[in-house]
Amino acid sequence: MTAAVAPSTRRMALLLAGLAMFGPFSIDTIFPAFPQLAQRLAVDEVAVQQTISVYLLFYGLMSLAHGPLSDAWGRKRVILGGLVIFVGASVGCALSTDLTTLLAFRALQGLSAGVGMIVGRAVIRDLYHGHDAQRLMSQVSMLFGIAPAIAPIIGGWILLSGAGWPLIFWFLVVFALVLLAATARFLPETHPAEARVALSPRTLMRDYVRIGFNPRFLRLALAGSIGFGGIFLYISSAPAIVMQHLHLGEGGFAWLFIPTIGGMTTGSFLSGRMAGHSTPTRQVSLGFSLCAVSAVLNIGYVSLAPQFALPWAVMPIFLGGMGMALIFPILALAVLDMYPQQRGLASSLQAFVQLMISTVVAGVVSPLLHDSPLHLALGQAAFFAAGFVFWYWEHQRERASEAAGTAH
Repeated sequence: MTAAVAPSTRRMALLLAGLAMFGPFSIDTIFPAFPQLAQRLAVDEVAVQQTISVYLLFYGLMSLAHGPLSDAWGRKRVILGGLVIFVGASVGCALSTDLTTLLAFRALQGLSAGVGMIVGRAVIRDLYHGHDAQRLMSQVSMLFGIAPAIAPIIGGWILLSGAGWPLIFWFLVVFALVLLAATARFLPETHPAEARVALSPRTLMRDYVRIGFNPRFLRLALAGSIGFGGIFLYISSAPAIVMQHLHLGEGGFAWLFIPTIGGMTTGSFLSGRMAGHSTPTRQVSLGFSLCAVSAVLNIGYVSLAPQFALPWAVMPIFLGGMGMALIFPILALAVLDMYPQQRGLASSLQAFVQLMISTVVAGVVSPLLHDSPLHLALGQAAFFAAGFVFWYWEHQRERASEAAGTAH
């Protein structure tokens, strides 16, 4: 398969970024509606937080299937099917009148929303190799990074217009329909029939175990996933940070998300520019160094400042986002390159690890820490540090392996 079968790189980056965006849109657009949801559905805001946890749980579980399904049936068919299900689930959310129904349709959203990100990564690796793959992955990451920044802003605008929370889900319906039309029109099938792998539950389970328990896969996947937990802790705690600690209203989410995603977008841009000019190890080292500086500045500010206030409260997060955006493309491509015949399955398992960690962050860690800016800062530092430990472990094993090979 060559890049000639693809549309222009710019069009491909825009389309794949859009497909990756509808997952974050489903999480972040409803953040400003938490107080209204609690009031209208007669529940507390801790219960409303479960609309995120349930979504992420089913997103993560289904992520195990998206890649293998695309290995067996083709990338485009699986993406189109996922978009159709997402449209139906979003309609169900908009029409929900109680929390139980809303959670059920949020679970269905989660089952379908990961298809764009997971299968999209496999599409990139089907079409491109080496530095070209890193550049496109970075371009997609840069555009994808815009989603968590603008999603809560859009949600806030919808609510400030006087519309109720269901209109947020109708917005998601329209967004998914646009993606459905664009995918049908512009996305080529990058995984031809002769390259497909038969879908056998027994074989699939064996491959899951073989790949999922591969020590190198685990080190790479955990380095990126746990490290990103430091960013996602702030994303999932956004309602408390914006409304409780910064004392802003429904339209104030931009103050948190623009620095966060601005950093991720800047890091993704730099990653694309560094492709072919810097070694992967040097790029990941720079990324974790930025995360360390971010953590030190964050803890220092919340420990010493008389009150949690703009703009200093959110500025350290910019550096953390930049660092993770430098790290992620390298680690994601390293995992895909381990299994060139099963990129869909490898992408699924990588996404599963990340999403299970994100689910724990949103459902357990965030509720425990979001009442205190200092606790959030310490939690972020712990995630960054743990991610670095796994990457350093992998780096040392790789150096030892290279030394052994040279000796022989």
